[in-house]
Amino acid sequence: MKIHEYQGKSILARYGVPVPQGEVVFEASSARDVAKRLGGGVVVVKAQIHAGGRGKGGGVKVVKNADEAEEAAKKLLGMRLVTHQTGAEGQIVGRVLIEQGLKIKRELYLAVLVDRSTERPVLMVSQEGGVEIEKVAEETPEKIHKAFIHPTAGLSAFQTRQLAFALGLESAQIAQAGKLMTSVWEAFKATDASLIEINPLIVTEGGDLLALDAKITFDDNALYRHVELKELRDSAEEAPLEVEASKYALNYIKLDGTIGCMVNGAGLAMATMDIIKLAGGEPANFLDVGGGANAEQIKNAFRILMSDTAVKAVFINIFGGILRCDVLAEGVIAAVKDLGVPVPIVIRMEGTNVEQGKQMLRESGLNFTTADTMSEGAERVVALGAPAA
Repeated sequence: MKIHEYQGKSILARYGVPVPQGEVVFEASSARDVAKRLGGGVVVVKAQIHAGGRGKGGGVKVVKNADEAEEAAKKLLGMRLVTHQTGAEGQIVGRVLIEQGLKIKRELYLAVLVDRSTERPVLMVSQEGGVEIEKVAEETPEKIHKAFIHPTAGLSAFQTRQLAFALGLESAQIAQAGKLMTSVWEAFKATDASLIEINPLIVTEGGDLLALDAKITFDDNALYRHVELKELRDSAEEAPLEVEASKYALNYIKLDGTIGCMVNGAGLAMATMDIIKLAGGEPANFLDVGGGANAEQIKNAFRILMSDTAVKAVFINIFGGILRCDVLAEGVIAAVKDLGVPVPIVIRMEGTNVEQGKQMLRESGLNFTTADTMSEGAERVVALGAPAA
């Protein structure tokens, strides 16, 4: 789960990370009062969406006074902000952050995330702040410095000092940087985050370090421990079909292809998408119905899958363990009858009650195509979903 910048800064501040003063507003008329409370001078008006690159997209305005803050808020609220992370469709701005203006001497980068290769959290820093870290990693990877954090021992003082020196900080700032890094790590642990990114982490002309931006992503699987964090979710920032899927405990991510996929298990889902591409097609989605799905969930999964008008054919690839093949067949038959699915459906299933499931499909009177192997199923669905010559 992602949250907005202002929400991330609020969390970081609770753990001792210094952040600029600011307030979020939902109406332009409130921007003037906030700017006045911040001193009435230079403030920054920042669109709040779940995407980076807001400055380049015109979503960040530096203004000189409270009147200009209100005008900037009027322009931003309701606009469709397009950045390199939103795609061409952009994202509607529903709230803006009014923040104190600061005199910046340097822009740095800091992040804590889970490193899958080492199975440990990693604290990363770079002197190349304020730019896309992916570009830095590709072109000048030597400018990124890392400290891998032992899950039991935690972040050590010597690690924070090494990273502070790597950032080229002055001696008076080393201790300040160490405290900030430790605070970010504590926030990461306490909230079960999967990513905390501060880009840029700034050094002001007065020599202070502040988090000028904050991007936090939480591990969905740990949200049951954080009721207060669940309340920060802004479903308007998420794809509508993904929001709908979450209501039924389905894992759905929309992609750009035309072959709809319904699979149980994330690993099998990834393998299914790979084999569709190998057969010459493009998957339209990642859809994991889970191991314990029932007929009603299968029906809802089908409804969500078919809500994507780009889908030209559907590949159902199920291993019947906890989810029995007859339960799958029952759900698919009910969904196709109720929804009147107009596209070809290829089904490959193995496991518990597979013969009973296949018999139910044959006797349904519906035009299903079955396959015995994944590769056979992928080839058939790609052929059926191909545009007519």
